[in-house]
This record gives sequence, C-alpha cells and structure tokens, in this order.
Amino acid sequence: MKNAKRLGLDAADISTVMLKEHTPVYLNRVNRLIDEIGIPIAMASAYPDFTHPDALQRERELEYLRRDIAMCSELRLQYVRVLAGQAHLETSREEGIRWAVEMLRRAAVTAAKFGVTLVYENHFKPTAWEYADFSFPIDIFLEIALKIKGSGVKLNFDTGNVTALGLDPIPILKKIYPDVATVHISDMAELGKFAPVVIGTGVTPNKEILAYLKQQGFNGLVCIEEASGTGYDGIRKAVEFVRSAWEEAL
Repeated sequence: MKNAKRLGLDAADISTVMLKEHTPVYLNRVNRLIDEIGIPIAMASAYPDFTHPDALQRERELEYLRRDIAMCSELRLQYVRVLAGQAHLETSREEGIRWAVEMLRRAAVTAAKFGVTLVYENHFKPTAWEYADFSFPIDIFLEIALKIKGSGVKLNFDTGNVTALGLDPIPILKKIYPDVATVHISDMAELGKFAPVVIGTGVTPNKEILAYLKQQGFNGLVCIEEASGTGYDGIRKAVEFVRSAWEEAL
C-alpha cells in the first residue's frame, strides 16, 4: 500500500492471504492503517477451489470464500477476485464447469448482501494451489463466463495469461468486454509460455489493449500485476509504461 501511494496510484490490489485474521481488533487496525496511508484497497484475490472432486470440500471452499467476502466488506473493498478452481485430475471438463458455475452463483448472493462485486479471472496458477487453474484454457473460461452472466459476477481480464496460451488477447477481450469490470495488465516474455517479465518489455500487446479500453470509455479498475520478480523497480517501470500507454492512446 505504501508503494502504491508512493507511485501515485489510486488504490491497491492485494491477496487475501495478506490478511492474517478476521478478528475485530485486527480488522480495525487494518482499517486505521488504510486511513493513515491514505490509499484504499480496491480489490483482493481469493482462491476458491470450486472444481474439487469432493462435494463436501466444495462446500468448505464456498464457506471460506464467504468469510473472505465479509472480511473484505469490512475493509471497504469494492471487488473480490475469484477463480474457478484447480485442474484436479479426477474432475472432468463438464463436471468442473458445472460445479464452478453453481458455486460462483451461490457466492454472488453473499457478495451482493455485503456490497462487494466478485470478478472471475482467466487465471494461470496461484502459489496457494497444487495444480493450474481449471479454467486457464480460454475455451473453459469463456464457457463459465457465459454461464454466470446475469449472476452479478463480473470478469477480471488478465492480459498476459492469454498470451501465455499462445493467443491474441484483443479478440477475446472484445468478446467479453461488456462483463469486464477490472483488468490485470501483465506481460509475458514469449507467446505460448507462462514467463512473466517487466510490463512493457514482453510480447503481450498491452499498448493496444489499453488503447481499446480507452476507446470504449472503460472506467473500471486497471490493475498492474507485476510478476517479474524485480521488486519495486519493476513495479515503477510497469506504472510508467501503463501511464504512458494510456496517455498516448487515441
């Protein structure tokens, strides 16, 4: 958060694993820290595993997410980023899609109660998981996105994750744009490989993506997902690139 403030950003995007407790004393302390730093947390990522082959575990995952939603609401977050689940070897394509859609729709009811918007992402693999994301393949992501339409769950579009599949992100973004509430700008070293680099130095067409968003009048969150492992310097360079690309876009 302090780095986000230092770089002049509007808000911070965090992971729920950074929130150590859900006790009143702890959450009050975090809220005071947010106020002291003077920059809000706009979004936090959660890691529900809705494609787990065990039905009881899927129910546990829903309860874990509900707690995250309530906690994020208390911290005044607008968005909670969610995933479909892991690509468990025992889970078929049809089962995984059905379970993910069902659970995301149920979670949306809780989110609406607490005034939080869930955003479903085309993700690769969080460190919290053993397997890659079940809906990393773009055809699965698009099918789930279509089936949760109207549920209140919106989309978080990650630009670099599409490049990692060897695909052009722009046609996919255009297809789902009406449901996109937030965008993660990330960058990959080469087409068809998950190899994050400093944003602006890889092959992901982020300049063109930002230009498209600006042309459409996009007013949601544009988040910088700096995953190159180069620390603050990489974040600073990413911020400079995104700002410049946005300002130069026609």
